[in-house]
Amino acid sequence: MVAVRLDNISKVYGKSHAAREVDLHIGQGEFVTLLGASGSGKTTCLRMIGGFVPPSSGRILFDGEDITRVPAHRRNIGMVFQQYALFPHLTVAENIAFGLKVRRLPKPEVAARVREALRLVRLEAFGERYPAQLSGGQKQRVALARAVVINPKVLLLDEPLGALDLKLREELQAEIKRVQGELGITAIFVTHDQGEALTMSDRIAVMRDGRVAQVGTPDEIYSRPQSRYVANFVGRTNFLPVIVEGPGDQGLRVRGAVGTFTVAARFGADFAPGAEALLAFRPEDAHPALDSANRIIVRVEKVIFVGEGRLLHGRTETGDEVVARLSPGDAVPGVGAAVTLGISPARALLLRGEG
Repeated sequence: MVAVRLDNISKVYGKSHAAREVDLHIGQGEFVTLLGASGSGKTTCLRMIGGFVPPSSGRILFDGEDITRVPAHRRNIGMVFQQYALFPHLTVAENIAFGLKVRRLPKPEVAARVREALRLVRLEAFGERYPAQLSGGQKQRVALARAVVINPKVLLLDEPLGALDLKLREELQAEIKRVQGELGITAIFVTHDQGEALTMSDRIAVMRDGRVAQVGTPDEIYSRPQSRYVANFVGRTNFLPVIVEGPGDQGLRVRGAVGTFTVAARFGADFAPGAEALLAFRPEDAHPALDSANRIIVRVEKVIFVGEGRLLHGRTETGDEVVARLSPGDAVPGVGAAVTLGISPARALLLRGEG
């Protein structure tokens, strides 16, 4: 069942389009991330869903009901901000109870729901503390508890982990997903961090210039990007210009300035013989190889240690940059060395050159 539907919504400020004909369906209990760079329109879309900004055109529906003109306080949403937005003069329990008291719920019910919210975010012993006595991660858990204690129809999260350090961000990612899963609540998460999006989401909507560039599961977005922009924004991708030759024994054959390659036929079905394209492959899909049907030779420019391995940065004889991930057991070539890399046909993609 569709919980939230954005029906071709747009937002215009003067002559500037913050969102352009965004069409997106979000299922009940789904965790969907709006992912994009600054100015891509993701926060504008979140604010329109929340009722803080009216769309210039299009409709917003909750459970099939048009709520486009319904004010924010009547949409039954929970909101988690990057900067916590806690009341400093109220205790943790009082902060969580605030929305319940505004709704004039009976005191016993307020107390019971606050206790359950504290249990949910694992802060049972912190109810009487004040925000100034909490760490950044604890404050964000309080903000999450305050958002979910009202039993919202939709939970909106506007870059809630951006102010935290890496280790704490990773811990809170797991906590947010645990709470969302336990409650079965529909969640819409905004971030510019690709790692967060890939780790937390059921589906990701990659945004660019106010439009949705691609919607898919994390695996679809990463492994089967539909454009150069998505391939380059979500992770790192190598691109080599090629011409499509046609079907071969193992798939679709393409020819570039540095060699001839084979791509799995399903990844090049939209390209006719003679078409110009980009051969796209991830660093982890290029491996040092003495013999490979799909191989290129690069001259090493630098090798960077990245913990679980090394990234080899090289350049082909035609000047195209290629990055390959070396496994811990691979020999580390020196700068200036010529290295042959094999590219997996099953992992390479063909993309159009534009966008």
